[in-house]
Amino acid sequence: MIDVEILRSAPETVRASQRARGADEGAVDRALSADTARRQAITRYDGLRAEQNRAGRAVSQAPAAERAELVAQVRHLAADVKAAGAEVRTAEEAFITALRAIPNLIGEGVPSGGEDDFEVREQVGTPQEFDFTPRDHVELGESLGMFDLERGAKVAGARFYYLKGWGMRLQLALLTMGLDQAVENGFTPMMTPTIVNPEVMRGTGFLDSHADEIYHLDADDQYLTGTSEVALAGYHADEILNLSAGPLRYAGWSTCYRREAGSGGKDTRGILRVHQFDKLEMFVYTTPDQAVAEHERLLAWQQEMLAKCELCYRVIVTAAGDLGSSAAKKYDCEAWVPTQGRFRELTSTSNCSTFQARRLNIRYRDSQGTSRAAATLNGTLATTRWIVALLEQHQNADGSVRVPKALQRYLGIDVIPPLQG
Repeated sequence: MIDVEILRSAPETVRASQRARGADEGAVDRALSADTARRQAITRYDGLRAEQNRAGRAVSQAPAAERAELVAQVRHLAADVKAAGAEVRTAEEAFITALRAIPNLIGEGVPSGGEDDFEVREQVGTPQEFDFTPRDHVELGESLGMFDLERGAKVAGARFYYLKGWGMRLQLALLTMGLDQAVENGFTPMMTPTIVNPEVMRGTGFLDSHADEIYHLDADDQYLTGTSEVALAGYHADEILNLSAGPLRYAGWSTCYRREAGSGGKDTRGILRVHQFDKLEMFVYTTPDQAVAEHERLLAWQQEMLAKCELCYRVIVTAAGDLGSSAAKKYDCEAWVPTQGRFRELTSTSNCSTFQARRLNIRYRDSQGTSRAAATLNGTLATTRWIVALLEQHQNADGSVRVPKALQRYLGIDVIPPLQG
C-alpha cells in the first residue's frame, strides 16, 4: 500500500502518479473519503467509550437509590459502544480496500504511458549479421535434441515442453552460474515454496493487475507462484528486520507458473512465452533511503550475467502504465532475437519501495529505534527464456551453437553439436 501520510498531505502527487499510469484518479478521492469516514468512526467510538467509563465510575459512587437508573444508562452506552466498534471495523475495512486499489507511486524518471512508451536507457552490443540464414530457437533446439514441444503439448497442453539433453543441462548451467554470482555478492541462496497462501499473494500485489495470470488452486484456496519473489516477500511477513548491517539479500530458485491469459495467441511457437519455467530471482529488503541505489546494483548484476552470456541487449525504463501495481520503477533487459528482428525481455528488476512491506507488515528499526516500513526490490538473474537468445545469437552455419566462455565450465563443452545420424 502507499503511505497514508502521503495520501493525506499530498493527494495531488498520488493523482499525478495515477494519471501517468493511466489509472483511475477517482481512486484517490475514494480513499480520502474512506479515511475521513474511518477517522470519524474512531472519534465517535472513543467518545462513547469515554462516556461509558465515566458512567461506570458514577455507578460505583452513586447512592443506592440512583444506581438502578445509572446501571440502565451504562447498559445503553455499552450497546452504543458495541455498535460504534462495529462501525469502526467496517470503516477500517472500507479504507483498506480503497487504499489497496491505488498502485504504488511511480518513481523519479519513469515515463508516462503504456507498454510501448518505454525509454531506452542503453544498448550493449550490436545485433549479429550472419553470412547464412539463421534458424529460430525452435528449429535449433529440436535439431540439437534440446527440447520437445510436440510431446510437451501432448502431455500437458499448449505452452508446455520438455527440456532434454543439452537443453536441460544448459538451463541448469545458466541458473547455477547465476546462483554462484549471487552468492559471491552476498545473497543467501533459497529454494522457495511454489504454492502460497492468499494473504501472501495479495500482499505482493499480484492479485491486483496480474490476477488473471495466476493459477488458483480452488480446493485449497492457494496459488501457484509465477516468481519466487512472492515466497521471498512473504518470508519476513509480520516481522521487524535488523537492517543495521545493510540489506538482506536472497536468491530464490524455483519453478514458476503463469497462465499467460490475454496473450492473444502471441509467441505460441517455442519457449518464449510458456506456462511453466525455472527462474533464479534476486530479492532484497533494505531501508527506503537505500532503495534507489540498490535498484541500480540489481540492474548491474543482471548486466554482469548478460555479459557472461555474451548477449546483445538493451536496457529500457518501463513506462508507468506497464509497471504493475507494486513497482515504483522497473528496468527491463531485452536481448536481441535475430529471427524476430527485435529485442525481447529476458530480465526485469523492480523497486517496490515500501508498497509490499506495508501490505505484509514488514518493518525495520531506524537509528532512533522507531519501527518503519522496509523497502523491497526484486530482479531476475536467469530463467528458461534465456535459452532463446543464447541459441539464436550464438548459432553457427552447421547448426551447432557456440557456448559462451563463462558458461563452458558449467556446461563442460564449448559447442553444442548437432545430433548425429
